Amino acid sequence: SLPLMEETHEVLETADTKTQEAFEQNERTTLRRHPERGAHDRAQVYEILDAGFVCHVGFVANGHPFVIPTAYARIGDELFIHGARESRMMQALGAGGDVCVTVTHLDGLVLARSAAHHSLNYRSAVVFGRASVITDARAKLAALRAFTEHIVPGRWDEARRPSREELEETTVLSLPLAEASAKVRTGPPLDKEKDYKLNIWAGEIPLLTHAVEAVADPRLPPGTQVPPSVVNYLKNSKELL
Repeated sequence: SLPLMEETHEVLETADTKTQEAFEQNERTTLRRHPERGAHDRAQVYEILDAGFVCHVGFVANGHPFVIPTAYARIGDELFIHGARESRMMQALGAGGDVCVTVTHLDGLVLARSAAHHSLNYRSAVVFGRASVITDARAKLAALRAFTEHIVPGRWDEARRPSREELEETTVLSLPLAEASAKVRTGPPLDKEKDYKLNIWAGEIPLLTHAVEAVADPRLPPGTQVPPSVVNYLKNSKELL
């Protein structure tokens, strides 16, 4: 109904005004390898999460480990994951199982003088915790709106709303952002001091992910115009190049 749709805006605005203090370090979030690249700043972790579209969800079901890639969205201090109600991941996490969620951006290839010192430039975030199933209708709809808006801002108002049947078939999980860390590598290769004298090219190959021209669904009715959300998304993507 319309009132429920309007109230999703209130849920989003309220949830996005929470605390911004740093994450507290613990045994799971303390980096062992290259700790100087680690960060527990909440703003930095959120920036990495908000810039991505796919997370990898690690969990154990029936004694077996699984890592599943899936879409996600953030509202305030919560990360939301959704999927089919009958999926193994939704059932395992909905039952309160431990979860580890990672998001990684590959920013460049790092070519060193030594093969052993080749590396990657990247930004990554790791989140630990236990998720819970969202049962409140307003909160569930707000999370689904966040998923849509995270993909392409403005798209929610252009698309058909989820039907009651679709809502019932979909499980939405909330993972509190209480235990997380970031790890970032930037800059040139780090060779051994003696190798800097070698006449071997070394440096970085930056990598970018950007949108190209939109491809219309062949089953669109004739004359269907490209909506503002797509036009704006493509424009903003080109401006970032």
